[in-house]
Amino acid sequence: MLAATVRVTRDLDAAEEAVQEAYVQALRTWPRDGVPDRPGAWLTTAARRTALNAMRRRQTLDAKLPLLLGPEEEAEMDQPDTIPDDRLRLVFTCCHPALALEARVALTLRLVCGLATPDIAYAFLVPEPTMAARLTRAKKKISAARIPYRVPSSAELPDRVGAALTVVHLLYTAGHTAWSGENLVRDELTDRALDLARMLRLLLPADREVAGLLALLLVHQARRATRTDADGRLLRIEEQDRSAWDRELIAEADRLVVAALRAGPPGRFTLQAAIAALHAQAPSYPETDWPQIRTLYDELLRIWPSPVVALNRAVAVSMVDGPAAALAEVEAIERDGRLAGYRYLPATRADLLRRLGRYAEAAEAYRTALALSDNAAEQEFLTDRLRETGPLS
Repeated sequence: MLAATVRVTRDLDAAEEAVQEAYVQALRTWPRDGVPDRPGAWLTTAARRTALNAMRRRQTLDAKLPLLLGPEEEAEMDQPDTIPDDRLRLVFTCCHPALALEARVALTLRLVCGLATPDIAYAFLVPEPTMAARLTRAKKKISAARIPYRVPSSAELPDRVGAALTVVHLLYTAGHTAWSGENLVRDELTDRALDLARMLRLLLPADREVAGLLALLLVHQARRATRTDADGRLLRIEEQDRSAWDRELIAEADRLVVAALRAGPPGRFTLQAAIAALHAQAPSYPETDWPQIRTLYDELLRIWPSPVVALNRAVAVSMVDGPAAALAEVEAIERDGRLAGYRYLPATRADLLRRLGRYAEAAEAYRTALALSDNAAEQEFLTDRLRETGPLS
């Protein structure tokens, strides 16, 4: 709805207001008249008409409408369907290189993907007011710089694709393991991310990193039904029923990874997809090719020196060289300080300490991870692990 309305307003704030007003109209009329056959189309049309009415009230419609809407778009106002690529247009608008990379990604997560500001702040490990200010500045920059609302030309795409891929990846991550709430997974976010990844694949069929990202999401999607038990309890990968994994999605991902690797040097999404594929193709957890996974993490860390990658690599190190070697790497990441407040850092440290039999230290690390987690499924999992180290108090 927002993406379709921005096409009329060319103003993100005005479009957001029109969308909110459309929901208010629905709340008023649907209980009386019934829910329309196509509620999404009804809401989109209402939002766009509200936006046009607001422009009329500002006495600018006569001068600006011919510039904003061509004949085809004017005709579309009376049609229930919106252009399928509206979301991609908004993605690429928000990912314009005139904006700082973090601002591009954050703004797109907020406007296109619907993530709440607190969730985006957590993803960037910054306070919520800081993120809110960044989002406001980014929207003002789009308006002031007159950034066009369109899919960029092929010559402009290289400056925007990287940010767009990061957006889709973070959106999927936010749904794959929800940062807060009762449920581990938010299917509406993972489905939206996978949909956007497939759209990008259609738009850029020769881009290796687009293929790599799609492959990565497909592998994770193949396991989603087995990540919790019937009661919603989080299951580690070694506990999951591999026979229930979607082998068609895994095979599709494997084809994408192989083609991307053959086409040239891999980027970070292709390497992550290759790692995920090795996990998915292993007959059992003990039979996972950990040395190969560690090698892939070495390369990933070389081209993308992220502390999160270093932390994930430490898990592979623990499976190859033992928990003591991995713990030394995790403690180095702690001293670095960039992952302060990232709950998976103390959780990983706790697991390594538990494996080393250092239960009192492990319990303290589990308590730290619990204090940082707002997701009920993760909290239950961490509480169970804490209980294994001794009394909870």
